[in-house]
Amino acid sequence: MPKTDVPGTGRMSEGRLRWWTELPLIVLVYAAYSAGRLLARGDVAGAVDHGIGILRAEQFLRLDAETPLNRLFTANAWIGVPADFWYASLHYLVTPAVLIWLFRSRAVHYRAARAWLMISTMIGLVGFTLLPTCPPRLLSAGHGFVDTMAQYSDYGWWGAEASAPRGLGGMTNQYAAMPSLHVGWALWCGVMLWRHGRSPLMRVAAVGYPLITTLVVMGTANHYFLDAVAGAVVMGVGLLLVRPVRKLTEPVMARLRERFLGGGGVTSSAPYGFSSAGSSAATPTGSSVGSFAPESSIVSGECQTSTGERLPRQRKHSAGPGAEPSAGPAEAEDGAAAPAR
Repeated sequence: MPKTDVPGTGRMSEGRLRWWTELPLIVLVYAAYSAGRLLARGDVAGAVDHGIGILRAEQFLRLDAETPLNRLFTANAWIGVPADFWYASLHYLVTPAVLIWLFRSRAVHYRAARAWLMISTMIGLVGFTLLPTCPPRLLSAGHGFVDTMAQYSDYGWWGAEASAPRGLGGMTNQYAAMPSLHVGWALWCGVMLWRHGRSPLMRVAAVGYPLITTLVVMGTANHYFLDAVAGAVVMGVGLLLVRPVRKLTEPVMARLRERFLGGGGVTSSAPYGFSSAGSSAATPTGSSVGSFAPESSIVSGECQTSTGERLPRQRKHSAGPGAEPSAGPAEAEDGAAAPAR
């Protein structure tokens, strides 16, 4: 993928995007996030207390939207089953799809978007560690919640342990409800589609995807309403941290690219990818032109070629009344002298 200059900045974005460097980085961050979730299980009794505290706070504030939604989902399989599929799969599909779309067609915006997603995910991991929270579906039956994924498990691949496949419930942290990164990632996808999408359908998806995801995480009893709010707050904090974090990490990444990619990813400070050290800048007629190559570049008509490049056939204009006419295109090869007339 070609390098792209950042409009209005007068400088290049970091080195050229390469999928074989991007993919391992994303996989590494997600693996660290998944492992961190498992290590941040916390005390079950404390997680239950946190869940009950959140529920009581919502009831006091009359924000208990998950209770009526859960009743609706459990009473109507035509709503509950698609919601379970939505919860169990779409964040694994839509989020990478949006990343790939940005990588391929919105390269100028890709790195900042990727940084925003990763920073926010790591902040969410801190939240899981500091505040392990029991989701509504794992509270005692007296609180009135039904685990729709357990109720409709015959329709999908999941069992009674969150959205993990049957027999793999131990591979997930069921007490990582606060904040809801289902909602956070969906919000990130919505912002990307709204800002960089071009069609009305993308605008509809930008609004609909995070909104429906918020309803789904509450209706399936996997999150409280305040979990969804916390997911949105985490994304907001992550967005504010993108610039300072990138400022700190860019020098390290530049050194790594130069070391492992042979300098192919070094940042260029000149627009359109021309490096001041590799070739001379185009200069107006009459100004001196420096060259760092043993073979000088060609300058003609206020346009400088790269070193060693040959000019295409051009017609020379008469310098005066006594000048000889220039050779026509059919009479001379590139760079050859015109025959005498």
